[in-house]
Amino acid sequence: MGRGKIEIRRIDNSTSRQVTFSKRRSGLLKKAKELAILCDAEVGVIIFSSTGKLYECSSTSMKAVIERYNKSKEENHQLLNPLSEVKYWQREATILKQQLQNLQDNYRQLLGKQLIGLGVEDLQNIENQLEMSLQCVRMRKETILTNEIQELSIKGSLLHQKNVELYKKVYGTRDANESAYITYGYTNGEDMCVPFHLQLSQPDPLSSDQAPAGASKSRN
Repeated sequence: MGRGKIEIRRIDNSTSRQVTFSKRRSGLLKKAKELAILCDAEVGVIIFSSTGKLYECSSTSMKAVIERYNKSKEENHQLLNPLSEVKYWQREATILKQQLQNLQDNYRQLLGKQLIGLGVEDLQNIENQLEMSLQCVRMRKETILTNEIQELSIKGSLLHQKNVELYKKVYGTRDANESAYITYGYTNGEDMCVPFHLQLSQPDPLSSDQAPAGASKSRN
């Protein structure tokens, strides 16, 4: 046999009222937790008993839930009230202007301007920022130079290989060592030698004044 329908009104008996409060409070908090978990909802429940005792339950923190509630309520109120909406955007514009002014002041201070009125601690913070920025710039510079040196080294190796292949095509099966190559190099600060090559030109054929004596006699 099912339970009879309970009339929703204040329970006159204090004992029954306290028992009902305890049971329904536990059920309400349990349902709130289940709703937050099952539906990924942000839930906050606040209960004050007739004696003034506080009971609460929240999916995150009660403070965060209340702040979100107040913010949402304020935004909804502003949407309904054009005058409030104008004031809201005026406050936002004022905040953005102040942030822009702070950024401009910080930029001038990093350039060494508008330092009057700053204490030793403030100047030390600016100095630390500049040192960190300078270190990042130097690291980036070294990285770029290292990459460029590596690219030049690869290009030099490719040019040397093409030079050797071209020499073999011109002189056939002659020893490639006859085309004397002199290799030089320099370092990039990281013990990496980058070679470049100089090729000595081949000696010219014997000139007529260096021809053997027998050849001039044969002409006579």
